[in-house]
Amino acid sequence: MRLGVTLPVEDGLSAPEYVAIARTAEERGLDSVWVGEVAGPEVFSMLGLIAGATGGIGLGTGIATIYPRTAPLAAMGFATLASAAPGRVTAGLGVSSPTIVREWHGLPYDRPLKTMEAYVRALRAAWAGEKVSGFRLSMGPPAPVPVVIGAMNPRMLRLAGRIADGVFVAWCPPSEMAGRLAHVREGEREAGREPGSVWAMTSFWAYAGDRTGEARERLRRMVLQYAMVPTHARSFAGVFDGLERATALWRAGDRRGALALVPDEAVHHLCALGDGATVARRVAEFGDRGVDLALILTPGAEPGDLDGPHDTIRRAAEAHRAVTSRSGAPSPGG
Repeated sequence: MRLGVTLPVEDGLSAPEYVAIARTAEERGLDSVWVGEVAGPEVFSMLGLIAGATGGIGLGTGIATIYPRTAPLAAMGFATLASAAPGRVTAGLGVSSPTIVREWHGLPYDRPLKTMEAYVRALRAAWAGEKVSGFRLSMGPPAPVPVVIGAMNPRMLRLAGRIADGVFVAWCPPSEMAGRLAHVREGEREAGREPGSVWAMTSFWAYAGDRTGEARERLRRMVLQYAMVPTHARSFAGVFDGLERATALWRAGDRRGALALVPDEAVHHLCALGDGATVARRVAEFGDRGVDLALILTPGAEPGDLDGPHDTIRRAAEAHRAVTSRSGAPSPGG
């Protein structure tokens, strides 16, 4: 069971501050550091900075949105990273949401399954030196870059099983992981692949700093904001009964009323909030359900709080190392 970190890209930190978090992760022996894309750092430039500031920790896009970036451009980006950090780079890809693609980027959000399948095919062809719609990559990666597909719904999970090297199962508590991975295994069977060919990873919000009360309220808001995204709502629906009502209140401007419908149980169901041992137990729960790599998403108690991410990484790594040492499994990064 490997432990990694995905940077809190919605916390409004500077690039050097994100790099410092990545360096703490490497110093504490974590497997990999991942960078997502929302409205903060751009994923390739951020990973390039991290690659130059670290020695051997794995680097992944978690998740890079495929619609705003053409496959040839993404092939160039991943090849550049892989050239600078051979053997360390993983391409995590996702279709994002209609809000981000249509409203923010002004692009059509069409046929996500077919678009993803064609995108992965084009990336691999470009990395292999083949022509892609007249484009030929002149700087290929030194070795094939593993492809991970971010997935929540059954059809995307099955697609990951058919074509990907790994699957990033998003917004999923441990109790629901087996059901999600069953779709991945079904996709493997459809493609005639060996069962278990596709390795699994997931992420979860984690906080093991000293400002637990403030962090709980911030995570409550984050849970609701992500649950209200139309493409994500199905993954959150079983977590708390008042989601539909909370969504209506939020959109009507009653933020306090909406947040009041998010119970503490929902926050703790989706987030590991407490000490390092709490985070390590959540990692172990995912490992027991077939996950190979768990990423801790480490927001601060408030935007700009740096102690929270660093303390969470240090304390979670120490607790996870203790757990794996007792079980005889490799420690983080081992």
